[in-house]
Amino acid sequence: MKNIPITLIYARLLIGFGIILLSLFHASYYSFLAITLLSIGLLTDVFDGIIARKLNVSSEKLRRLDSSIDQVFFISVAIATYIQCPDFFQSNPVKLAILIGAEVLIYLVSYIKFKKEIATHSIGAKIWTLFLFATLVEIMVHCKSTLLFELCVWIGLATRLEILVIVLTLRSWTNDVPTIYHAIKLRQGKGIKRNKFFNG
Repeated sequence: MKNIPITLIYARLLIGFGIILLSLFHASYYSFLAITLLSIGLLTDVFDGIIARKLNVSSEKLRRLDSSIDQVFFISVAIATYIQCPDFFQSNPVKLAILIGAEVLIYLVSYIKFKKEIATHSIGAKIWTLFLFATLVEIMVHCKSTLLFELCVWIGLATRLEILVIVLTLRSWTNDVPTIYHAIKLRQGKGIKRNKFFNG
């Protein structure tokens, strides 16, 4: 039972690579298969932490692994989507570059300050993940996205900024920091209330 969380985490890694393979081989019913796998991958991301906390096996190492594989998973999905819909990416290079740059920046700042990758698992980041999921689904189906993509970009930038402020606020590396408010409390040496479903 205690291996369920890590199994779910690595399953997400395999799912990401599987979506790339489907794209490379131009599988029949690609959109349906890719969206199904993407949905399963998202569910593993939701439940790995919940189950880990329920089983009392949630640890810094597990949360760091979770964050790292989340990155690889969504990068894999983005690569697969690019293979299928290159025109969309070629039509939005600046916005995508800014969003990717913001993501790289928060990792760089975290490594410089703490010698560790981020694993804040903030509430804002979780909300953005849902918008990213919806945007990827729309692109997979139509090879285009307008309003949803705009929302995804701006919410993504806002949540990256929040994570950057969280990292700069913390005195020491900490995983599962829901908001800037919680980061300030941690900096003051105070405890924070955690929810077992989101950041316990």
